[in-house]
Amino acid sequence: MSVQEPIQGTAVAVLREEGRWRCLPLPDACLLDLDRAVTELRNTRSTGAAFALLNVDDEFFILLRPTPGGMALLLSDAVASLYYDVAEDVVDALGVEPPEEDDEEIWPVGDLAILADLGLSDAELTVIAEEDVYPDEQLMMIAQRCGFGTELNAVLER
Repeated sequence: MSVQEPIQGTAVAVLREEGRWRCLPLPDACLLDLDRAVTELRNTRSTGAAFALLNVDDEFFILLRPTPGGMALLLSDAVASLYYDVAEDVVDALGVEPPEEDDEEIWPVGDLAILADLGLSDAELTVIAEEDVYPDEQLMMIAQRCGFGTELNAVLER
């Protein structure tokens, strides 16, 4: 694994309560440690939908969402697991084979239907994950499609 610090990016919790979206910044430590991201997200306590968006180093994104059986995860680029501990943690948690050292193709792994109940189908999320744009732009596409673009933008502009 390569040197991990400092990692740039953003970590945001997204909550839907009583029909309204709310976005809250999460600590930067969530970009380094999947367990920390899971803990911080669970500590947000929401009566409705709750999930987190992580833009790690402007290289890839991670979506995580509590489920009755644990945590649904999506990593936008499996190859990132060769270079970033947090991405390797996602691949390990998913129980999928890590990519080979010489893999260069970008492909998402995990639950592509993670936001289907919020209006973003697995097919749409696949297209977004495979877009050749920065992760912050991909996350904004997700936010706009699900209806919390304004709330996410307000947190990112702080």
